[in-house]
Amino acid sequence: MPSADADHQTPAVLRAAENKGPPLVKKTTLALRAGGVLGAAALLSLAAPLAASAHVHVEPGQAEAGSYSTLTFKVPNESADAGTVRFVVDLPTDTPFTSVSYEPVPGWSTEVATGALPEPVDIDGATVTTAPVTVTWTADEGAQIAPGQFQQFVISAGAVPDTGSILLPSHQEYSDGSVVDWDEPTPASGEEPEHPAPTLYVNDTPPDEGHSDSHAVGEGADASSDDAAVSASGDSDASSTAGVAFGIGGLAFGAVALVVSVVALTRRPAAGGRGGRSSGGSTS
Repeated sequence: MPSADADHQTPAVLRAAENKGPPLVKKTTLALRAGGVLGAAALLSLAAPLAASAHVHVEPGQAEAGSYSTLTFKVPNESADAGTVRFVVDLPTDTPFTSVSYEPVPGWSTEVATGALPEPVDIDGATVTTAPVTVTWTADEGAQIAPGQFQQFVISAGAVPDTGSILLPSHQEYSDGSVVDWDEPTPASGEEPEHPAPTLYVNDTPPDEGHSDSHAVGEGADASSDDAAVSASGDSDASSTAGVAFGIGGLAFGAVALVVSVVALTRRPAAGGRGGRSSGGSTS
């Protein structure tokens, strides 16, 4: 026959068992959801700056009229399942370069094509009817810019025309046959279109420098065009680096939050068990 003590302990034991049921499941679900949301937010914050920086562009973005400039085209591969196998740059025909040479790239063949200009152009008293019109890099057999990689293609071009800016439309061909045309002008507002064309600024001020330049004038600053170009390149790199750093920080925060949630989750069952035993002992 059950003892009186056993009868007395039964409600406490049942209460302890009940306390380890649905409330714990609810806490588990909330903890995992919180960790998942934070982790997803961190991944999005990391992806945003990376996506924004994944455009074909030319460096430096500014050059002095009359100079011979070394131009570097940075070409990231944006496809998840195809490699870049050809890259073509259209050179200006209304304000042409009279000389273009290239830096060899291992695994790639390069061709500078010369063609007739739509109209003759007077350059330093000479009438020019033909000029370099395209530069094409083609991957050798087995070579490509693979997903997650980028390649730099370098040319020397001059003399830089005395003009506002020079649009350099580019065409990126993938191994699956698709082609991305980087040929959209960037407006004066600086808001990038979906496929901005690489642009070399000569006398015009690059859009992303407009606010900083006007502020500098207000402060009485006096900087040379070369200093402005260096500043633009530095600011762009700093912004990109800051964006990536912010994203990585967000990812780390999400990971820490998830770990804290899991630790709290694993500690709660043990605490509940100790509470149940304590209740049973106090009623005996």
